[in-house]
Amino acid sequence: MSSPRQPITFVLSGPGGVGKGTVVDELLAAVDGLWLSRSWTTREPRPGEAPDAYNFATRAEFERHIEADGFLEWVEFLDYLQGTPLPDPPPGHDVLLEIDVAGAAQIVQLDPEAKLIFLDAPTNAEQERRLRERGDSEDRVQQRIAHAASERARALDLDYTVVINDDLASTVEQLVVLIEERRAT
Repeated sequence: MSSPRQPITFVLSGPGGVGKGTVVDELLAAVDGLWLSRSWTTREPRPGEAPDAYNFATRAEFERHIEADGFLEWVEFLDYLQGTPLPDPPPGHDVLLEIDVAGAAQIVQLDPEAKLIFLDAPTNAEQERRLRERGDSEDRVQQRIAHAASERARALDLDYTVVINDDLASTVEQLVVLIEERRAT
């Protein structure tokens, strides 16, 4: 009897406002055997954000989890902490991590076979529109737009596959193909 294959790690990154959360929800519905690791964050939930979008924690809770070696990776981003807990997928499931590019660089050190996918908006103007639409303050919009350029450059250095989120159905379809291709190797 052969042993089950190790789970494949899929990393989805991208600047704020490109639609990662929406795409992830659709992707989980479209792909069997894909398990999302919920990131931890110390930031406050955004208006209208699902309560289970993240594990919202206090800074003290987050720091205790760091001390207990409970994170695969973590980073201070802008003015808050965010991190990926050690994954524990159900048997037969691959892992989907929705994390930033800095976190992905840490994941690749641990798992060089991880599939890196960078989701981006079609234009900077569209990214700005989406950030404002989700309720980010003008200061936060400008911070995220400024940070996006460095994220894009770092993603190219890490050899991400880039997918432009200009149409939700098409974007999810492209991601499904990338997952199927990686699973077939």
